[in-house]
Amino acid sequence: MRVTGYSYPWDVDAEFLDRATDLGVDEVAVAVAYHSARAATPWSKRGTSVLARHAALYRPVRTGWGVLRPAAADWVDSPDSAGDAVRLLSAAGVPTAAWLVLTHNSLLGSAFPEFTVRNCFGEHYPWALCPAHEEVREFAVRLTAEALADLDVRTVVLEACGQLGVVHQHQHEKTDAVWSPAAARLISVCCCPACSAGWAAEGIEPAATRELLRAEVRRLISDDLTAEDDRLPGDLRAVLLGNRQRATDRLRREVREQIGPQRRVLLHASADPWATGALPGLTPSAAGEVDGVVLPCWKPTGIAEIAHAPSAVDIGAYVTAVGPDVPDVAQYVRDLRAAGADELHLYHLGLAGPARWPHLRRAVEEAHR
Repeated sequence: MRVTGYSYPWDVDAEFLDRATDLGVDEVAVAVAYHSARAATPWSKRGTSVLARHAALYRPVRTGWGVLRPAAADWVDSPDSAGDAVRLLSAAGVPTAAWLVLTHNSLLGSAFPEFTVRNCFGEHYPWALCPAHEEVREFAVRLTAEALADLDVRTVVLEACGQLGVVHQHQHEKTDAVWSPAAARLISVCCCPACSAGWAAEGIEPAATRELLRAEVRRLISDDLTAEDDRLPGDLRAVLLGNRQRATDRLRREVREQIGPQRRVLLHASADPWATGALPGLTPSAAGEVDGVVLPCWKPTGIAEIAHAPSAVDIGAYVTAVGPDVPDVAQYVRDLRAAGADELHLYHLGLAGPARWPHLRRAVEEAHR
């Protein structure tokens, strides 16, 4: 199995090079455009964490953007910290990938709510730019071009290449286990003007649809949290999902065209077509238009994700070695390989400190076995 290890620009220094080389990963994916985060730095001698206060492009932010323009990162030492990291890795002979987060941007979503996902209650999700808007797709294409400008990377990893929804990390998130899966699915349906126009083109009346969605959400919230099914007519469900998938396909295709054929393109995605978030649901055409699909294989759902993956494309298993419950990594990698995974994507070479490093080592050794 090919192994890709993920990192942030601030992780990459001379000591990181030694660790990554010794670990034996085949490629290091560097975050070039990334969302807000507070990231632990367990290997650093200068501090415990980096506070990335907002989404940022870790390359020089030049002129010529449209209404949506990324912010620079003033918490790193260089205006081209991602470029510096890639060049350092390349000089050491370590193949690199550019890791790009496209529609997850709370800074821009807060400033321009008209371009965000809007649920059936009229609430905006500021962390979620809606790809049905041409302005959002233009931003993603320009972000991709600027991220890759003059950068020697073999692979591009696309995260949030689709729609985010209601279930996603926010400031001091207090929503865990509040909504059933069915309710969360319905309040992740985007009802913004651009999406509503798509429904209308299919003969669906937007106002009546929003009211039906609201009624179903209320019913499901009052029901048991294990409720899995809503009562939406099948033809309506098909229109709602099809509309989202068309916007996702337009976004991916426009970004893919910007990347060009010379680089390998990997798509973070879920086998569940209704999934939203950093790994949104695969559309029927997605697998045939990229070189590989990376699926969320955080235990215990990883084997099921791989089992439902498309067969005509390389499948990457996204596995974490950080967090409170680290599995028996070697056995888990064996199970994922047996289920059909072709690649191992390790999260995360910067966040996994000395205590977690043995887990990464066992994972890499088993993947290469």
